[in-house]
Amino acid sequence: MASIAVIGGTGALGKGIARRLAKAGHAVTIGSRSAEKAQSVAEEMAKDVGELGFAANEDAAAGKDIVIVTVPYASQADTLALIRDKVGDAVIVDTTVPLVPPKVMRVQLPDAGCAALEAKALLGEDVRFVTAFHNVSAHLLDSDDPVDCDILVFSDDIEARKTIVDLCPGMGLRGLSGGSLNNSAAAEALTSILIYMNKTYKADGAGIRFTNLADAPAIP
Repeated sequence: MASIAVIGGTGALGKGIARRLAKAGHAVTIGSRSAEKAQSVAEEMAKDVGELGFAANEDAAAGKDIVIVTVPYASQADTLALIRDKVGDAVIVDTTVPLVPPKVMRVQLPDAGCAALEAKALLGEDVRFVTAFHNVSAHLLDSDDPVDCDILVFSDDIEARKTIVDLCPGMGLRGLSGGSLNNSAAAEALTSILIYMNKTYKADGAGIRFTNLADAPAIP
């Protein structure tokens, strides 16, 4: 089992990821800008998933095997700068999607190509950096319901990428390698399309599945 910090873990996606990781038996720490808010959410979640750690984001990130960043695009750069010197050899997983309110149903990728490449430039080459969890519904994660979509995982670090793919089954998810970090642009863009699909077809958390993958993990 791994020690995992969920940075921005008091938000909807952070809570959903933390919940599933805790239920899978990992040692999970909720991070927030405020240690008090992290404590409040951790204590509330403990009624369902057992004891969770809590701390301000920069303290939560220290000494972990995996650090998962679940903050809005507007907060991405500041949050990564805050934890950059704390993470050590941990695998950092960034879930950020470059949504630009109010037009969140329109794909608006940044000049760098995607939020992942902006993050990598900020963190530096020595950080083990992965992106994932872009296209999964937060409210479905924060439940015991099956999640009918694949989790695409991107990184130029093959071992780090495999670490996060292998983390998914315990969460009731199927993780798939999506290739290099540049490919994260496709998943980031797809989020706006899924938001559009949810509204247009009155869906409760639309997702995607990849078919005819002979050697892929089984769907949970």
